[in-house]
Amino acid sequence: MKLSILQTSDIHGHILPKNYRSQEELHLGLGKLSSIIKKEREMNEHVLLIDNGDLIQGTPLTYHFSKKSNEKINPMIKVLNELKYDAAVIGNHEFNYGRHVLNEAVLQSTFPWLSANIISCESNEPLLGKPYMVKSFEGVKIAVLGVTTHYIPNWEDPLNIKGLRFEDALETTKQWVDFIKEKEKPDVMIVSYHGGFERDIETGEPTEQLTGENQAYEICYKVPGIDVLLTGHQHRKISGQLNGVTIVQPSFNGQVIAKIDIILNKENGIKISAKSASLLTMENVKTDQSIVELIRQYEEETIEWLNMPIGEVDGNMEIEDVFELRLKEHPLIEFINKVQMDIAGVSISNTALFHNESPGLPKYITMRDIVANYIYPNTLKVIRVTGLDIKLALERSATYFDLDEHGAIVVNPRFSIPKPQHYNYDMWEGIEYILDISKPVGERVTKLMYNGKSLGLQLEYDVVMNNYRAGGGGDYDMYKGKQVVKEIQIDMTELLANYINEHKTIKAEVNHNWKVIW
Repeated sequence: MKLSILQTSDIHGHILPKNYRSQEELHLGLGKLSSIIKKEREMNEHVLLIDNGDLIQGTPLTYHFSKKSNEKINPMIKVLNELKYDAAVIGNHEFNYGRHVLNEAVLQSTFPWLSANIISCESNEPLLGKPYMVKSFEGVKIAVLGVTTHYIPNWEDPLNIKGLRFEDALETTKQWVDFIKEKEKPDVMIVSYHGGFERDIETGEPTEQLTGENQAYEICYKVPGIDVLLTGHQHRKISGQLNGVTIVQPSFNGQVIAKIDIILNKENGIKISAKSASLLTMENVKTDQSIVELIRQYEEETIEWLNMPIGEVDGNMEIEDVFELRLKEHPLIEFINKVQMDIAGVSISNTALFHNESPGLPKYITMRDIVANYIYPNTLKVIRVTGLDIKLALERSATYFDLDEHGAIVVNPRFSIPKPQHYNYDMWEGIEYILDISKPVGERVTKLMYNGKSLGLQLEYDVVMNNYRAGGGGDYDMYKGKQVVKEIQIDMTELLANYINEHKTIKAEVNHNWKVIW
């Protein structure tokens, strides 16, 4: 008997194969994945279809739904129900729009959501009451355990995860695999882990700081009895074997679907006789028009919202070179920081350019332009920090840069591999500073002033930043546990749009309060 496991992961709200900023058609999304899924089902009656998390957040479609029209069924769930998914795992971004949106998505699903290590503090049970599922084909019993990176409290707004405990994914996997093997006696043991590999699969060398965010390598070596490990979170393309475990990771945004074929011999008891893994791309795949029709109303409402005119720019706020933007001040970054300071009523702010496809703001601004630049549903927090905390945060940001063998400045590979993390480099307003990349790491802040004087390292300052950073996200540990002076519980996209609406015309300008040298 042949069993095919199909896995999606990190879809991030992509249904239609399009770029919402440019309207360009792309090779991605559930509309194209649907064509592959249906074809695979035609070829094999024994198909298990699993989503590995980070499903319901990530595009203007999902943002508009969650903020403007969430009285209807979630469009992502509508599509997964239509495609008859067998299970989904909770990803870290499932919490971004708040618990109500997540809870409704779970209730609307015709399939179970899995995560054995996200525990309700009140009931001491898994959050959604389903750590694993079992499905049988012709007497062959398949068990699927769901686990999620336990690093979520380092990123998520505490309000969205209140009353939850995130237990170690590796230890939880060990306990539940043992339990499932003893109780269920499955013929195939699958772990679907919303997390990735902390080490190079070939060499075993660490590819990142071993914080516990990603533990897939350790799971393969320290948890016996696993036949297949489905991974995600890192947005990588992986297929192969590791210590006898078949492993996959299918990129992101629905560009790829992972496929694991298992041949089972039923002659003398049920045994796995062969396993293979592959990645199927969406290039040259036609979009399933039935999926397009399924979410047509959601899409039309989203487009109407995106096309709303908001205001205009006096000057040039478009981005020509994202690397140059991070070396010296750009009008877009100064504008975002100014909005944050205005709304929070403080004089110091930091922000990042969140992704390298940010276009900046054109002469005439629509909501589409706002969400093209500010892609996360962040809110703002004002936290009270010391001057030393600010210096340490700048030193952390300075690690974004490196010098190559010719002395030219480049991006530190750790911010690109195994997953792009350009959003972890911050730029500040309200202070004056210089980062000298020719200096050793930890000694790169060569100028740090506030109001024309040296910043007092022992003095306290109120700083506004997004909620992800304020919680220490991105290894900004100096912010953890700091006093929260103020919270602004409105998404930054709305705050930016409201500010532009109110002022009608915004000025593209910079005050040159910082620079990077080398």
